[in-house]
Amino acid sequence: MDDSNAKLTPLSELGEFGLIEKLTGDIKSKNHSTLFGIGDDAAVIKPEKSMLTVVSKDLLLEGVHFDLMYTPLKHLGYKTAVVNFSDIAAMNGKPKQLLVGIGVGAKFSVEAIDEIYSGIKSACEIYGVDLIGGDTTSSSSGLVISATVIGEVKKADIVYRNGAKPNDLICVSGDLGGAYMGLLILEREKKAFQADPNIQPDLGQHDYILQRQLKPEARTTVVDILAKEKIIPTSMIDVSDGLASDVMHLCKSSKTGCVISEEKIPIDQTTYELAKEFNIVPTVAALNGGEDYELLFTVSQDDYEKVKDIPEITIIGYMTDASEGERLITSDENSIDLVAQGWDALKKKI
Repeated sequence: MDDSNAKLTPLSELGEFGLIEKLTGDIKSKNHSTLFGIGDDAAVIKPEKSMLTVVSKDLLLEGVHFDLMYTPLKHLGYKTAVVNFSDIAAMNGKPKQLLVGIGVGAKFSVEAIDEIYSGIKSACEIYGVDLIGGDTTSSSSGLVISATVIGEVKKADIVYRNGAKPNDLICVSGDLGGAYMGLLILEREKKAFQADPNIQPDLGQHDYILQRQLKPEARTTVVDILAKEKIIPTSMIDVSDGLASDVMHLCKSSKTGCVISEEKIPIDQTTYELAKEFNIVPTVAALNGGEDYELLFTVSQDDYEKVKDIPEITIIGYMTDASEGERLITSDENSIDLVAQGWDALKKKI
């Protein structure tokens, strides 16, 4: 049904409490650790004694982290939740509860905020997470979304960034570079539309990489796979800033160096072909693009036989002594310094 002419409801019509009731009135908790969710001054949670609580927070700002010209609001809500879930997976844990705060300007309608929450609730349903509270307020500087996720992990299974040792294998889930190429497609079509609003966006054949950018998934299934294979990584991080930046985070925390093989970096064929179309070396997109939200982790050499045949995981290198630095072995067998050029929100742009 075409509802493009439907009357939109201004936020002032419902007010803060009316809006909260509309957005959260149908939410029910699923996890045993959630004793009380939305409806009081604070939520109440109680993890099992054998579990550790892990907490992460993300702040998303309009114009910095997302562009509403090409980001569907439901996808934005979904991505807000999922990128937080990914941080818990990177600790070898599972997300359980989520709190979301939203700052909105007068240009937004009740229906727009409802759409964002629809995406958040969809992600929570898929990942088995309880939305247990948050806040809404006015904003004079665009849309602001703050999300805090609470997760659980068994004490014996917690994984930090600092546990890798020389000779540990470096592994990554899925494929890399797709989210960055999706962003380039969206930016290209945005510029074309700004130049001529009569031009229809050319997004055909790009479903996969657009989903990687607009509606990514957290790799909680990889956590399950590793547990099934009785593999506890020695270090782990999610690929949010780019492979180069994130493997260097592991090296810094673990006080190691690394060797990455260019030929082993997993790149989807769609990503590869589009990078070539943009005159970008596909490896560069994988190393520096970011927002893939795959899991990058290290395992002991003793786990090689277990990990080598898992379809979702690729071994791309190994850790070395810190004195050997961070190196990339190129496809023509040259050894070069690995350089972090991924996303940094606070770094001065040249």
